[in-house]
Amino acid sequence: MFRGVSIGADGLSVGEVVFNTSMTGYQEILTDPSYSQQIVTLTYPHIGNTGTNKEDEESSAIHAQGLVIRDLPLIASNFRNEQSLSDYLKSQNIVGIADIDTRKLTRLLREKGAQNGCIVAGDNLDEALALAKAKEFPGLKGMDLAKEVTTQETYQWKQVRGHLRVAFLKRKTTASCHITLLPTTSVQNATSYVCLLTAAAA
Repeated sequence: MFRGVSIGADGLSVGEVVFNTSMTGYQEILTDPSYSQQIVTLTYPHIGNTGTNKEDEESSAIHAQGLVIRDLPLIASNFRNEQSLSDYLKSQNIVGIADIDTRKLTRLLREKGAQNGCIVAGDNLDEALALAKAKEFPGLKGMDLAKEVTTQETYQWKQVRGHLRVAFLKRKTTASCHITLLPTTSVQNATSYVCLLTAAAA
């Protein structure tokens, strides 16, 4: 059992505990649909020092079940910063915890594999309940996560980024091709081409 400081929403979150060794990209990790039903432990010691912004999101919401870090800097400093990591987690009702020995936790995960876990934050901490919830978690084997993270309805992709913006806008009504993308995580990368893009449910 690890004890730390809450950096996100109050509540209880259960999932498979995994680790990621990236030095940057914590917002991309949190919003990556592949982390659905997982509590992500980040091994780099200082997480949150550049804040968060809409441009770095991999999807429209945080898919990770929770976040575990060593240290949350007091100040988020970046010219693109729109919201602190703590406020970002709270805004999406995601439980997060800091002041954790992430090296010790990562060694445990590396030696024993991904483990069931539970993060509890708030005034009413019930360690026995947290342990019971972690034990009850069925794990990811056999779980159809694609249905949980996919778009609920088909839509046409209209957000364009990059140096081809002008060319794309000029030709968007006379598209030279029509591509339906599966999975939807590929949508943003495909806007480099002059195409009509449609994202559909998996």
